[in-house]
Amino acid sequence: MFPRLPPATRGLILANVVVFLVQLLAWDKMLGLFALWPLGSGLFHVWQLITYAFLHGNLPHIFLNMFALFMFGSGLESYWGARRFLIYYFVCVLAAAVTQLLVEGASSAAEPVLGASGGIFGVLLAFAWYFPRQRLIVLPIPIPVPAWLFVTIYALIELFSGLTRTQQSVAHFAHLGGMAGGALCILYWRTRRRFS
Repeated sequence: MFPRLPPATRGLILANVVVFLVQLLAWDKMLGLFALWPLGSGLFHVWQLITYAFLHGNLPHIFLNMFALFMFGSGLESYWGARRFLIYYFVCVLAAAVTQLLVEGASSAAEPVLGASGGIFGVLLAFAWYFPRQRLIVLPIPIPVPAWLFVTIYALIELFSGLTRTQQSVAHFAHLGGMAGGALCILYWRTRRRFS
């Protein structure tokens, strides 16, 4: 499977898997140093704006994120190239982190955030942006839906879940922040190309 993957996507997946294995050996240490802690917690460090995206809570968490990266990141990297794909991915990761910190600051929450989901949601947005008519089969409903519709519905579910505080252990606004950061990045690239 991995030899067919473009290099940046392959590297991100491998890095996440390696970090997850290290996490299993030193959970508390990894969480304390590298998860994204709220600004007022006394545990926040600048590097956490990136490192949180390589930590995961459990096996289903990392599996779903890496599966999505495999499915959608490969196409984007093949379209953009490795350099642009990595820049985009980490812009989404940063945007997700900043959004989550702002939301946590407003709600005085004190829980750490971990997972690649902010970057993954940005990847989903870009995939739907560049390949809107690509058909996706979303289990358990075996009906193909266009990528733009799937991502739009997914974003609305995240927004609703965040506003109603459904699944409070999930950082819904980080997901939306990753998508917003991705949209701004794409718009910036398009504007720059138009005027250059």
